[in-house]
Amino acid sequence: MGFPLSEFENFAELPSSSPSTDDVDSEYFDHIKKINDIFYDQIKISDQKAAYIFTFMLAFLVSSVEVRAVFTWARYAQGTPQAILFSGLLAAASVFSILAAILVVLPRRLDKSTSMFWGAWPRHRDAFYDAANRRDERYLFDQYVENADILSHIARSKYRFVTIAFRGLMVTVVAYVLLLVAA
Repeated sequence: MGFPLSEFENFAELPSSSPSTDDVDSEYFDHIKKINDIFYDQIKISDQKAAYIFTFMLAFLVSSVEVRAVFTWARYAQGTPQAILFSGLLAAASVFSILAAILVVLPRRLDKSTSMFWGAWPRHRDAFYDAANRRDERYLFDQYVENADILSHIARSKYRFVTIAFRGLMVTVVAYVLLLVAA
């Protein structure tokens, strides 16, 4: 005598990855799932790159007396014009790079969501349940496509800030070398 575990006790009968509808071939269904996986991985990679840049910049600021000095008033009050210029450039580029790296990892929000986002699950649960009862595979495909659109937007935003942070890092290194040469 078994009791049903949930309203989805027959869910195992649903197809796992190959839709049988005429309007979505299995190759397209598999492809959009792969797109979602790749975009999600790209978002994780952008966060990792930002963490590397942030960690490098923080270590650079903490470990170098020369770099810490660019944040003191004495450097600008008593320095040569070249030292003042390169110190200001180094200070600005360092702060700029750290802020850009922080902006990469800040959460991104969009006004739309899919059933694949845990935060929006309460809004999508009923539609998912209805589609499952109808065996509506088009619903699944459309959710993957919409999710890919969302992930693409988030990845592009994050990579824009990664690029900015990396450029700031390069300017920081160049300013540091110029400051050392000028001294």
